[in-house]
Amino acid sequence: MKKRLLISVIVQLFLLSNCDAQPELRNRAPYASGKFYPSDAGELRLLLTECFEKAKAKQTGGDVLAIISPHAGYIYSGVVAASAFNQIDYEKNYKNIFILGISHGVPLKGASIYSKGNYLTPLGEVKVNIELAGALIEKYDVFSFKNEAHINEHSVEVQLPFLQYKMKSDFMIVPIVAGASDLNTCQQISDALQPYFNEDNLFIISSDFSHYPSYSDANIVDGETAEAIKSNSVEELLRIVTGNERKGIKNLATSMCGWPAVFSLLFMAQHYPALQVDHVQYLNSGDVPFGDKTRVVGYHAFVYSLNKTEANHSKTFELDINEKLELLKIARDTIERYIAGKSLPNIDAEKLTPPLLSKCGAFVTLHKHRQLRGCIGRFISDEPLYKVVQQMAVASATEDYRFPRVSENEIDLLEIEISVLSPLKKIESIDEFELGKHGIYIIKGNRTGTFLPQVAAETNWTKEEFIGHCARDKAGIGWEGWRDADLYIYEADVFSEKDVGLK
Repeated sequence: MKKRLLISVIVQLFLLSNCDAQPELRNRAPYASGKFYPSDAGELRLLLTECFEKAKAKQTGGDVLAIISPHAGYIYSGVVAASAFNQIDYEKNYKNIFILGISHGVPLKGASIYSKGNYLTPLGEVKVNIELAGALIEKYDVFSFKNEAHINEHSVEVQLPFLQYKMKSDFMIVPIVAGASDLNTCQQISDALQPYFNEDNLFIISSDFSHYPSYSDANIVDGETAEAIKSNSVEELLRIVTGNERKGIKNLATSMCGWPAVFSLLFMAQHYPALQVDHVQYLNSGDVPFGDKTRVVGYHAFVYSLNKTEANHSKTFELDINEKLELLKIARDTIERYIAGKSLPNIDAEKLTPPLLSKCGAFVTLHKHRQLRGCIGRFISDEPLYKVVQQMAVASATEDYRFPRVSENEIDLLEIEISVLSPLKKIESIDEFELGKHGIYIIKGNRTGTFLPQVAAETNWTKEEFIGHCARDKAGIGWEGWRDADLYIYEADVFSEKDVGLK
C-alpha cells in the first residue's frame, strides 16, 4: 500500500514539474495532395516542370517583395502560379517567406498562424519560423493559433511545392490563414506585418479571383479587378469589388476569394512608395482544354517589386510652358466643376502630349492669400499624369483634414500649384539629401510623412530641422524618429498659376 502511494506521489510530482513544459511540436500533414496536386513526389515534380515550362518569364529586375498567386488545382491554375513564382529571386536567402491565405471552411476572427510545427508536402518538410510565429501571436490580438484552420485548408499549402521546386537556398515560412471579416482586420494584419515588408522578406498572397461567372464575364470582371490592384489603392480596389457585387452578374459569387489577404497586402504596399506593381498573367479555368466556359474561376499573377535602376531615379522628362498651362487649367476646371456639383471635365487624351500621359506622381497645392489652403498628392501612379492632377485637385480641395472643404466663393481666391514628382530613391544617410533640391519621404512602421522640396525655401530651415520637423510634425514619430526610419528623396518640377502668368 505504501509502495503504491509512493509511486502515485512521484508521478504527480513529475506531472507538476512538467506542467509548464512546451507542448510537443507536431508537423502539419499535407491535405491538398491528391486533391489539388499529385500525392506522388515524382508526378508532382513532373507537373511542376510542365507548369514552369509554360509560364511567363521573369519581368522585373528589382527586389521582389510580394507576389499574388492562385490556389486552385494545378491543372487549372498551375501555369499562372508558376508565372508568379518565376518573378522571385530563387537564389536569394530570404529571412522569412510570409504566406497569407484564407480560411475556406473554418470561421475565423482575425487570422491564425501555424506555430506548432512545420508543413509537410510530398516534396518534403517546409520549415516554419516557429519563434516568429509565436511572437506575432503573443504581441498582436489579431493573430492566434487555431489548428482547425490549417489542417484541412489548402490556400497556404498549394504554394509550398512551387517554393520547394524553385528555391535554391533554405527558407522558412510564416503560414497565415485569415478569416473573412472586414477591412479593419486587414488593416490590423497589415500593421503587424508592416515591419517585415521589405527586401529581406517575401510575401506570397494566395488568392483566386472571380468565381463562377461565364468565361466572357470573368474576363471583364477580372480585368477591372486587375487594374484596381495595379493602382495600389485600397479605396480603388474596394470600389471595384463592391461595384461588381451590385452589377448582378450571373453566377458571380465573388470577385476575389482571397480578399482579406489581398487587402492586407495593399494596406502594406501603399506605405512603400518605391514599389512597382506588375500584372504578369491572367487565365481562367475555361482556358484549359477541358474547362467549362459557362462557369469559370479566374487566376491572376502579380509581382510587387522595387525598381532600383539609376534610370528610375532620375526625372524622365521636363514639362514645357504649354504643358504646365494645360495641367493648371485641368486642375482649376476640375475644382470649379466638382465644388459646384457638376461632372468632371471630359479631357481628350489624344490631344495631350506624351509627358502628360506619362505615369508619375504629383501633388496639388492650394494657397489663399499666400497661406496654405490644401495639399494632397500621390508618389506613384499607374495612371497618366493629367488624371493624377485631376484626382489630387479634388482631394486637396475637399479631403485635406487640416482644412474645411473649399467653398464656391473661395475658388477665385485660390492660387494653384502643381508639383510633378520624380521616382523616389531610398537613401542610407541624410548626406545624400540636398536641401532645396530634394523632398523627403519618411516611413517608420505604418507612419509616413513628407515635405516637398519647396518647403525648404518657405521655412528657411536647416537640413536637420527640415527632416526633424517632417519626422515629428508629419510622420508623428518624434524629432529623432527619422534616425531608424526608411528615408526616401525625390525631386519635383514645381510651377504655379503665378509662375506662368495666370495670377
